Amino acid sequence: MKILVILGSPRKNGNSESVARLVADQLQQNLGASVDVIRLARHRIAPCIACGGCAKTGLCVIEDDMGELYPVIDTADIILLASPTYFYGLSAQTKEFIDRIQARWSRKYLLGIRLREQDRRRGYLICTAATQGKRLFDGSILVAKSFFDAIDVGYGGELLIRGVDEKGAVQTRPGEVQRASDFARQITEDFRS
Repeated sequence: MKILVILGSPRKNGNSESVARLVADQLQQNLGASVDVIRLARHRIAPCIACGGCAKTGLCVIEDDMGELYPVIDTADIILLASPTYFYGLSAQTKEFIDRIQARWSRKYLLGIRLREQDRRRGYLICTAATQGKRLFDGSILVAKSFFDAIDVGYGGELLIRGVDEKGAVQTRPGEVQRASDFARQITEDFRS
């Protein structure tokens, strides 16, 4: 079993990364899985240029680091998409990456090529935010669901943490650390059932 953690924060060891790593570590222990980590800020990912090239082949025509990321995404059993929330949405790095998943969307919906459609692949969203807004995560959830659908991964749910701004703030809140542990335990139970 393979777990893929996609870190969308430009800030290394920030709140979203801390939570994602806690969840991934527990999943690795509980499920005996391997863990791959993609830190999007370290990769050269150009924005989608809406050229339509992927509609013909299912492959993106842009030559950058996404070429090495597509196979890693395709082989993951569990994907944790982690991002801070900026202006009620995912980080720019995360959104740019997801926009480039258009090639996988084209492959699935325009060319009818499905990847591992019968198995139990699952994706989960982990978002942190400094503020407390009522609809703070609505946009991020919708984008994450669309991302997972395009890559033939069922949406398993989300862990959303409000009110953490300073680097490391989530670590000072035992209740949130416990929620992350509970989230990992629920994912483990889902995969063992």
